[in-house]
Amino acid sequence: MDPIHIDVPYVLHTKRLILRRPEAGDGGMINEAVHRSEQQLKPWLPFVQEMPSIEDTESSARQAHTDFTARKKLRYLVFHKKKGDFIGSTGLHNIDWEVGKFEVGYWIDTKWSGHGYMRESVRELTRLALEDLGGARVEIRCERAHEKSRRIPEQLGYQLEGILRMEDLSVDGRCLTDTCIYAKVQERRKKHG
Repeated sequence: MDPIHIDVPYVLHTKRLILRRPEAGDGGMINEAVHRSEQQLKPWLPFVQEMPSIEDTESSARQAHTDFTARKKLRYLVFHKKKGDFIGSTGLHNIDWEVGKFEVGYWIDTKWSGHGYMRESVRELTRLALEDLGGARVEIRCERAHEKSRRIPEQLGYQLEGILRMEDLSVDGRCLTDTCIYAKVQERRKKHG
């Protein structure tokens, strides 16, 4: 089955959050959060090495919308349910629909850090991938030194399957880094099509 025929919800709800796919016009809001969180994001994320313009971020949001529609990547923007404020971004990428494999990525606006919002978002994405989308495997990859990022899969019951030593360059290109691979798997998988 062509993945474009797979029904994927555009909006997800948790107890405290709304996750929705990016839309045209989201660039300014996302860009503001990235700029506000530059110091915390820069050591870990390539797109923060040179701060993006609002136009760059708008283009990224529109591309994410297109990728979502084509089922290439399923990016969601995270909002506080009561306040409506933008909190961060998460999504499923490196998708292999044939195998039923997904990788979760995430970042949070610094002003919302420390309240468990990203953990709540990733829990919902994991549920979506394994239950609604019939996935067999969900991975989270992060640098060994990024302890805050590692806490999320550890708190959600992902298994640390291994640490790839000296596997990648740091985002600034200055040194080699170790990559932790966490995963959740589901033996019984429903196949699409």
